[in-house]
Amino acid sequence: MPIEGKGTILYVEDNLDNRNLIRRVLNAEGYAVVEAAHAEHAIRKLEQENIDLILMDINMPDMDGYTLTAKIKQMDRYADIPILAVTANVMRGDREKSLEAGCDGYIQKPIDIDNLAQQIERFLIRRTNG
Repeated sequence: MPIEGKGTILYVEDNLDNRNLIRRVLNAEGYAVVEAAHAEHAIRKLEQENIDLILMDINMPDMDGYTLTAKIKQMDRYADIPILAVTANVMRGDREKSLEAGCDGYIQKPIDIDNLAQQIERFLIRRTNG
């Protein structure tokens, strides 16, 4: 059961197995995890939940993570929520493309589940401390 107050993460990912793994890992670290399988679902979840950080899969079928990130960052209400790109795209320029789209950071797939919570915590602390 997530520890109250540790933070709520929105994980936007079309792959159910990936969502299940990350939810289990983050729940064990005390985070609440809200899941969205596609862009429209992610926007709905943002409107319904109090989200502290977004993990954004880049390669999704309906709208890629770059486009969705840019869309979220243009919405004043959500612009300050840290967004971390989660992608297997590791070619030269992919990290920069994520940052240009508005992502605050970049996590490479396959995700290192031993370091995931620490990576997230760095961005949550940065957001809290301004």
